[in-house]
Amino acid sequence: MQSGLSRKLFRFKGGVEPDTHKAESAEAPIRKAPLPSRLILPLHQSVGARATPCVRVGETLRKGQRIGNADGWISAAVHAPTSGKVLAIEDRPAAHPSGLPTLSVVIEPDGLDTWIERAPLDLTARSPDEVCGALRDAGIVGLGGAVFPTHAKLSAAKSTAIDEVVINGAECEPFMTCDDFLMRERAEDVVRGASIFRDLLEPKRVLIGIEDNKPEAARAMRRAVEALGFDFEVVVVPTRYPTGAAKQLIRVLTGKEIPSTRRSPEMGVQCFNVGTAYSAWRFVAFGEPLISRIVTLTGNVESAGNWETLIGTPFEEFVALGRPKPDTERFLMGGPMMGFEIPDLSAPVVKACNCVIAASLSLFPPPPPEMPCIRCGACAEVCPHELQPFELYRFSRAQKFDKAVELSIDECIKCGCCAYVCPSRIPLVQYFRFAKSEIDARRKEKAKADATRARVEQRKAREERLKAEKAERLAAAVKTSGAGGGDGADAAKKALIAAAAERARLQREAHPPKNPETAVDAEAAEKTPDPAVKPGDAAR
Repeated sequence: MQSGLSRKLFRFKGGVEPDTHKAESAEAPIRKAPLPSRLILPLHQSVGARATPCVRVGETLRKGQRIGNADGWISAAVHAPTSGKVLAIEDRPAAHPSGLPTLSVVIEPDGLDTWIERAPLDLTARSPDEVCGALRDAGIVGLGGAVFPTHAKLSAAKSTAIDEVVINGAECEPFMTCDDFLMRERAEDVVRGASIFRDLLEPKRVLIGIEDNKPEAARAMRRAVEALGFDFEVVVVPTRYPTGAAKQLIRVLTGKEIPSTRRSPEMGVQCFNVGTAYSAWRFVAFGEPLISRIVTLTGNVESAGNWETLIGTPFEEFVALGRPKPDTERFLMGGPMMGFEIPDLSAPVVKACNCVIAASLSLFPPPPPEMPCIRCGACAEVCPHELQPFELYRFSRAQKFDKAVELSIDECIKCGCCAYVCPSRIPLVQYFRFAKSEIDARRKEKAKADATRARVEQRKAREERLKAEKAERLAAAVKTSGAGGGDGADAAKKALIAAAAERARLQREAHPPKNPETAVDAEAAEKTPDPAVKPGDAAR
């Protein structure tokens, strides 16, 4: 076991050092949240496609039963956090800045907590592809906040030689201590989870990065690595926001810069959160899908701390565990740098939820009025991706999204460093979030239009090909008729009729009636007498 004390560390450009506010939620061990009265499971809880519901209203479920199948490779399954009955499959408010509803499965718990049949996953008897498929079906995603499907990250890394696997325990966001306490109390399970990623990717080394404001977590992880006999390096890194971002932690630990045009596996490194490693181990060792996570509840509450909470617990029931003070005016999901205000407390805790902050005017005073940008460049100095936020702001506000793309707005991780130092108090991240969502929507519309155009062109090409083939057959038939007399003429006539019929069929396929079920055959309509016309009227 290597402590990592002698490893050379590197610096990333930019970053800030806000007040950490970690102590408020660091006074009690992890507690288990009680079973809520309802569970609301959004079917879209990962980057990529939404899961497809595989249960029906009224169905009785068991704990851990799959209720949503992964739809495609970049997707992850969703499971029932407890046993009970499906009350509804409908749109419900979601924990998202937009506040828009999303398709969700609503479960009424029966209080029995009856599990499905579970079995460990034998990694030695499964191919890497089978293990990745099992992780997808278990709903394992990144629990650092990005919720990227873990199986997809493993698959991307398998195609190249991996030098380092980085286990991210930095947790740089203020107020948040869920990863800190996971490492303190369940260090061995986290290390075992890291060994799963090691076995699948076969890197040269495994690095566990922890900020130096978490000494208890670093000691616990070192003891766990030594007790299990793994040659992992536990590396303590300086506390600086956003060290917990994957590219920044990779830079600090390995010195590798990940360009915007490349993925980290192409540079020989892949990064996983400590919570992801823990959930992967729980699935491999015990057959448990991802149905709960540790969430920090802090801020303007009487009892701050960390709670192991079932996915789908309504926020209104979860925040009550901390006993919010009377002057609490709103709640944030995530940290104060990258989090957002929860638009509706009836929305549920999801896999991406690592922290909930009760906010008050004393804790988060209202910001001064937004003033014009003075182009001081302070935002560019602290941007960890070396962007020009003042220019991105200008084009985002003017809705010149093509210019924003040219200035690499796609690289923005919305860390909030720029807004933190802006002397004009411009909420830059809000502008960037709006611009990125608009750009994404336009790209999806363009992809849809391109796909439609490709289908139309393919159909036209097929029609032209069929017409050409018919013409060739007709020409051959005419040629045969000229050489064969009467029989040939009959054959040519039949060929002409067949070609005309085929052209008519193609025209009907290309221009179907607006309502095929009620369309009336034109020829039959001509032969059918009109009941409104009396015999003899036509003669008169």
